[in-house]
Amino acid sequence: MNSNPIFQSVKPDMLLLNQEIMSQFNSNVPLVEKIAEYIIKSGGKRLRPLIVMLVAQGCGYQGNLHIKLATVIEFLHTATLLHDDVVDTSDQRRGKPTANAQWGNAPSVLVGDFVYSRAFELLVEIGRLPIMGCLARATSLIAEGEVRQLMNIKNPDITEDDYMKVIQGKTATLFEAAAFSAAVLADANDDVCHAMNEYGRHLGLAFQIVDDILDFTGDALTMGKNVGDDLAEGKATLPLIRAMEIGTDEQRACIRNAIRSGSLDDLAIIQEAITSTGALDYCLVKAKEQAILAIQQLRCLPESEQKSHLEGLANLAVNRIK
Repeated sequence: MNSNPIFQSVKPDMLLLNQEIMSQFNSNVPLVEKIAEYIIKSGGKRLRPLIVMLVAQGCGYQGNLHIKLATVIEFLHTATLLHDDVVDTSDQRRGKPTANAQWGNAPSVLVGDFVYSRAFELLVEIGRLPIMGCLARATSLIAEGEVRQLMNIKNPDITEDDYMKVIQGKTATLFEAAAFSAAVLADANDDVCHAMNEYGRHLGLAFQIVDDILDFTGDALTMGKNVGDDLAEGKATLPLIRAMEIGTDEQRACIRNAIRSGSLDDLAIIQEAITSTGALDYCLVKAKEQAILAIQQLRCLPESEQKSHLEGLANLAVNRIK
């Protein structure tokens, strides 16, 4: 388990979460169990379930349904990853071969559907209609975000606004849903539920912007994926968008060609360009702005260990860059 004090504070709940996850993978089809267990046991930060636990308890929740809700959120995330890796033709995630690399595209997509179905079965057990509505809507928005990103593949002309719409849909939406649904579970008032929704949104945006910085500055061992993966898929992320905006004509042409071709041949040149133009610094400032906005949403919560950890989580999202 993650040794960070924030994660350690919910260690008993994380153990219950893992038990709940494994208990939900019973299937009459052995391959379903095998692939689902492979994905769940491949690591991952459990960041979205952590948000559920901290927000629910920070809002005064005393029951145990937050474990089921955290499981639902993790299942929705897992199903999204299974589908994403097929769409992106990825061969590595969390430092291991992806499910589609191991078993093929068709089984990965179908097991993703199975995990989605399990998530909504659990939602029925929770029995809170507003939470069901929130997560059904979130699932639709995530799918739309993925389609929007797919439409932008190998397009060097997308703007920063286009980029923000993509990451709002594909990443921030589930962070929002995790925080909002946890507040609803705790019977928080409308103002608190709205604030938690906004906390999740800004945290998700900060998290994704930093992820996109790390795609150029991290290392494969730490990230669990290859450096430059997004560029190889023809994705124009914020570091590239900013570098094209303020770089030289030569730098701009190099980046545009790389996005169009999905080539990593000029990766070193592009890494130098996004550094020398200040694009990386610009992106980090943008991420920190989102983290600050997330922290501001916590003012409505009473002082508690959970509130402190939610603030720490926002700082952790941007402090992953060394």
